[in-house]
Amino acid sequence: MLPDDFPDAHSLINDLRPEYVIAVEGTFYALPQSPQLFKQMLMVSGFDRYYQIARCFRDEDLRADRQPEFTQLDMELAFTPLGDMLRLNENLIRKVFLEIKGVHLPNPFPRLTYVEAMNRYYSERPDMRFDHELKDVSDIFMESPFRVFADSLKSDRIIKLLCVPSGAKCYSNTALKKGDIYNEAVKSGAKGLPFLKVLDDVEIEGIPALVSSLDLMNKEQLLRRCSAGPGDLKLFAVGHHASVNKTLDRLRIFVANEMDLIDHACISRHSILWVTDFPIFGWNDTEQRLEALHHPFTASNPEDMEDLSSARAHAYDMVYNGVEIGGGSLRIYKREVQQKVLEIVGISPEKVWFLRRISMT
Repeated sequence: MLPDDFPDAHSLINDLRPEYVIAVEGTFYALPQSPQLFKQMLMVSGFDRYYQIARCFRDEDLRADRQPEFTQLDMELAFTPLGDMLRLNENLIRKVFLEIKGVHLPNPFPRLTYVEAMNRYYSERPDMRFDHELKDVSDIFMESPFRVFADSLKSDRIIKLLCVPSGAKCYSNTALKKGDIYNEAVKSGAKGLPFLKVLDDVEIEGIPALVSSLDLMNKEQLLRRCSAGPGDLKLFAVGHHASVNKTLDRLRIFVANEMDLIDHACISRHSILWVTDFPIFGWNDTEQRLEALHHPFTASNPEDMEDLSSARAHAYDMVYNGVEIGGGSLRIYKREVQQKVLEIVGISPEKVWFLRRISMT
């Protein structure tokens, strides 16, 4: 018997979005977003693995990399270690690229944790065809006489820079002060665009007050921090962590397009990697509570079991040229862990009555 609070048809339809819900003579059905229900029934019945090339439907806004109807390779493997799952998919993609495109992909694929990807590129889907990293240089300017930086650091803000190899000759000082690249920084919320150029004799030019504030040790630290050489351009952003990363990420993409660093036809450059260790939970400011960032059935890293609220997920995304082309996660298979996760996201035991049934079988 179903519990009294089991949803009626009206509330169920509302919860189904972004499903395609089709009404048929007093009833309804939903086109599948993925073969989730079908494969789970097969797994419960005793199959230890499942693979399907599946047609899927998702009722969501059209985007450059999204459409309502798509085909995916769906797979489910019982009690499979994370490393085995990644190797299986790597072998598949390497074979596909080699046989169809004649492209040799790396073995194994590079990996970045979510934290590394966000700190170095401010993207969970970094495009590694151009490896312009964001570097935190707050420590170098801690005692700086350059007031713009010094005052910001006293207000618990940070300073990061983007080093653009060979960028000094591509952008004039005028362009950096009031041209398109400056406007791009302002559009992201920045109040200005501090910059430095490394000259052929490894001297530095740029914003006069910033240049004069640097002693020899500071200059050497900046050059080493981003492995800068003659002809390189350094772009700075100062502020709170999120706003700084947002500005420099926007400039990173802008510069890459301006300098033709991106092979849009994907002919000569191929960047593929895994991004792992996503946070399981995020803070919902509106509801003042933790919520699952992916879904509440994702297993956590075994090292994080003591504090699930800040745990890293056993989840993974495959990123090709800055686009997520695949991903998945290991599932929780311990009832007590699943109950704890549901408690954290505010789902009461009464709403997960089926877990009690599982514990009795």
